Amino acid sequence: MTPHIEAKKGDYYSTVLMPGDPLRSKHIAENFLTNVECVNTVRNCFGYSGKYKGKEVSVQASGMGQPSLGIYVHELYNFYDVESIIRVGSCGGISPKLKIGDIVVALTSSTDSCMTENLIPGFKLSPVCDYSLLKNFTDVCPHANIGAMVSNDYFYQPNSEWFKPFMDLGILAVDMETHLLYTLSMKYNKKSLSVNTVSDHLLDGSEMTSKERETGLNTMIELLLESI
Repeated sequence: MTPHIEAKKGDYYSTVLMPGDPLRSKHIAENFLTNVECVNTVRNCFGYSGKYKGKEVSVQASGMGQPSLGIYVHELYNFYDVESIIRVGSCGGISPKLKIGDIVVALTSSTDSCMTENLIPGFKLSPVCDYSLLKNFTDVCPHANIGAMVSNDYFYQPNSEWFKPFMDLGILAVDMETHLLYTLSMKYNKKSLSVNTVSDHLLDGSEMTSKERETGLNTMIELLLESI
């Protein structure tokens, strides 16, 4: 056990899907997996282990933001022998080429967070995904949008036009988790990938409802499960 996870060692399989929303974790376990066991309920940040077409896979919610995600990623990699963590998330569209419901895969992610700024003194870190996980997913989802994202600590940005310089540089989308996930997987010599569905778009204000965010990402979830 850790301060945040009540599971015993061995309760998690080597591959973990990681949504932010605990209800999305529950939705994945109940609708896609068989032989499911709930292995974590601490703070209602639900974790499950089960099988998809005979393949062992676990699901663990991360909560919102990089500080929360960092807790679960650190503990899964270091105390539960997890090898691969795949974020199953939602993101805000920045690129005008994206629309609601599109799938975005992050090669790397910038950030406004100070959590990683001193890992390499004097340098800015550009953490990247694992190539094997990326290839496995794009083999089953060739229409995915692949490129750079940005991970923000702010959800309600003080500057309403903050995203426009990122749009000019070709950044695809924004979330609140990917940068630290990729950083920790590199630090601990593990694997990670961040796959996200566009739930809202910063250019025109279009968005999914909260219920659609919870259950409307089924296509992406099924493609991810097929890829592993």
